[in-house]
Amino acid sequence: MILAGDIGGTKTVLSLLVREKDGTLTCLQEKSFSSQQFQTFDAILEAFLPAEREITSACFGVAGAVINQRCQTTNLPWLLDADALKKLLNTPHVKLLNDLEAMALGMLHLSEQDLIELNPNAEAHVGNIAVIAAGTGLGEAILYWDGHKHYPLATEGGHSDFAAQNTEQDQLLAYLRQIYPEHVSYERILSGIGFSHLHDFLCQQGRALPCAEVADIKSDLDRNALISQLGVTGEDALCIAAVRLFIEIYGAEAGNLALKSLAIGGVFIGGGIGPKIVSALQKGDFMRGFTAKGRFLPVLDKISVKLSLNARTPLIGAINYFAV
Repeated sequence: MILAGDIGGTKTVLSLLVREKDGTLTCLQEKSFSSQQFQTFDAILEAFLPAEREITSACFGVAGAVINQRCQTTNLPWLLDADALKKLLNTPHVKLLNDLEAMALGMLHLSEQDLIELNPNAEAHVGNIAVIAAGTGLGEAILYWDGHKHYPLATEGGHSDFAAQNTEQDQLLAYLRQIYPEHVSYERILSGIGFSHLHDFLCQQGRALPCAEVADIKSDLDRNALISQLGVTGEDALCIAAVRLFIEIYGAEAGNLALKSLAIGGVFIGGGIGPKIVSALQKGDFMRGFTAKGRFLPVLDKISVKLSLNARTPLIGAINYFAV
């Protein structure tokens, strides 16, 4: 049996599968757990795994930095150790991946129905691939092409310095420095909380009247989700401007990652935010931000940029890790 997992601060999804003689995979069971309700990852394994099991391999995508096959999860009090898991699961084949590494691998196994091409000028090439994913945080990874197949490389690029590209973004950077005086990273903008930062910045700048619906929001509602929703549907001018600015900066950072990895094989966009703002991503602001790289505009203008609609992508990557 193959055990795979997508381990996040909010939820952990585990899947148990068998590989048939023809190479296809059959899922025996799959379940989502609320991560915060468990003191350890082992407790989730105990709740999920059947008493009679023979695990041949296990791979887990984890939201956190994996160093020497150990990971102290970013938003949980869990320490995952591959050697300890090998003993627990009684298999030598255990791998911990950063969640973006797992997502990157998963992208290689998606169908065309799971993807939306954002670049109308895209040309197909084989080479390195970049993966960027805005969600609770901002994740980035690279799929390195060695001439035969792709290998995932984890990064913490989402925590790199935010680089303003115009006067409006200069003002945004100055605004964010008041909130984060030590360091303003891309993740402060390109994540869920980023919509509130952008909304409040634009409000302070007097770009539009404050949205009463956002100002009067009840505490049990997600302010960031409301801002993005009102911006995408066009119901509020300030929220529209916040979503536009989010998308411009998202495109710019995706272009930065494409340049740093020379991702002629394409760029994949993952994470939970993209599918929720897909209509706004398709309007052109993302690609304008992506290609605005001076002398390298002609190169970026031909790179495929695909948005993933499949929320199971990191789990799919973990499932297929030992098969690649």
